[in-house]
Amino acid sequence: MKVAELLHLPFLSGMHVIAGESGMECEVRTVNMMDAPDIIHFLKPNEFLVTTAYHLKDQPLLLKTLVEGMAKQGCAALGIKTRRYLKEVPDEILQLANELSLPIIDLPEDLSLGEITNLTLRAILDQRAHELMYAMETHKQFTNLIMRGKGIQKLLDHLSKMIEFPITLVDQYFKPIVFPNRVSPIFPIIKKIASEGFNYPTTITPFFSFSILSNQQTYTVFPIYMDEKIFGYLIILGEIKTSDNLITLTIEQATNVISFSLMKEHALKQHDRNIRNEFFLHVLDGSFSSQEEIINRAKEFSLHNEQTYICAVGKIDEMQESKNFTQQQEKADTVHKFLEEELHESPFPIHLFTKGKKCILLYEVNEDSTRSLQYVESSLQKLQKLVNDQFGCTVSFGVSHMAPKFLQIKHAFKEANDSLKEGGLSKRPEYIQTFRTKDIMELLRIIPEEDLKNFHHFALQGFSKINNEEQEPLLQTLSVYLETHCQISETAKRLFVHRNTVVYRLEKCEELLGKSLKDSETTLQIRLALRINTLLTS
Repeated sequence: MKVAELLHLPFLSGMHVIAGESGMECEVRTVNMMDAPDIIHFLKPNEFLVTTAYHLKDQPLLLKTLVEGMAKQGCAALGIKTRRYLKEVPDEILQLANELSLPIIDLPEDLSLGEITNLTLRAILDQRAHELMYAMETHKQFTNLIMRGKGIQKLLDHLSKMIEFPITLVDQYFKPIVFPNRVSPIFPIIKKIASEGFNYPTTITPFFSFSILSNQQTYTVFPIYMDEKIFGYLIILGEIKTSDNLITLTIEQATNVISFSLMKEHALKQHDRNIRNEFFLHVLDGSFSSQEEIINRAKEFSLHNEQTYICAVGKIDEMQESKNFTQQQEKADTVHKFLEEELHESPFPIHLFTKGKKCILLYEVNEDSTRSLQYVESSLQKLQKLVNDQFGCTVSFGVSHMAPKFLQIKHAFKEANDSLKEGGLSKRPEYIQTFRTKDIMELLRIIPEEDLKNFHHFALQGFSKINNEEQEPLLQTLSVYLETHCQISETAKRLFVHRNTVVYRLEKCEELLGKSLKDSETTLQIRLALRINTLLTS
């Protein structure tokens, strides 16, 4: 309880403040008695120290050291039986207590220090018990709202009435989790702090407050946790102080219930997402027995056969820093979930599926191919910017031609996936590669696989003299060199190596091939062989 509340306890009547009144709002958490001159080393923050000042009766000015030490330790107050051994507290000490905002309380003569300690502790425990009962009742109210199916918005409305402040709930990307009927005055502030790169600060308290200079308004933020990670924020239009125990307890109970409710919703969404994803992967694998079965199953997920689609396949660009497979997959999953939430705001339906570290987007479009493709590219560019801003990484996409029916989506996926691989050959980050019908890869697919293997072996047979570990950097350098129109500097830049390294590798390639890379026929064969290699390993 606060120092001011302590003075109003009926069984501790007779106590009154003689100095440090500005510190009356300080919280008292425990009580201690002074039984030795070196008590200062054993005091704790928010502690109420009571004493007869017996050890200081001959040198009352030593109280200065005690008062300074208590203020430094963050103690709540100092209680002295001034009429027991001290005739009066020196004015110098009273003035110091006022400056340090440390209350000095004159204790009643008729109560012993032990009685004062016990009665104070009992009052603190009684108040704590009251707070716990209040917390349990509040938690029960919030839980009942959710159990009755009222939803999180109803809980927020109830909480807002209890604390008398407007409230908004947002996810970790500062997007509203629930949408109230009225426009919240917090939304413009949320967008502003989100655009400036907000990070939840590490604080001792479970929440924090900040003020906006433009409107001189204070906001309080409580994190919502799920799986030990911050899943969202409860933002309150007003200041909640750490000393407001009941209000803090109320909000904490609400955040606990919200957290469990969101975990349930998240699990249900993940279950639905897995079912949708499994269906789509079966379509790609050709696991269904008939086209009619595909059409009927697709309707369950709002995918209609007569609808025109454009397929886009995306993945996070390879990063320079080494990460294991699990970390890469976790980051890909996080980005995919972020994209899924962003796609909900699209004016036209966009369906998202995942396959390993790749995401698959199905855009519902009309029959105007030019305008539809422009719309898809514009949408993908927006997604690329959002991912870069939010996660600091780049995403590239391959885009298919229009598929006039859902039954042709398997072919559209192959086009988009091939486009993604083709764009990756240039080693450019954050690209959008559109499928080209007359592309060399399309022509190569017409040729029998055995003939492709024979040509690949013929064109690159010199590389069979070395092992795979030596082959990889040489072939990669050769591929980028040819893609950059034989520019050595640009090749070195894209491969992040020195120019001399590129020159050395190219000379090594000429040595293995027994041919000059300046010969147009040789470079044509090599370019075809590299494309064939991509086709054979896909």
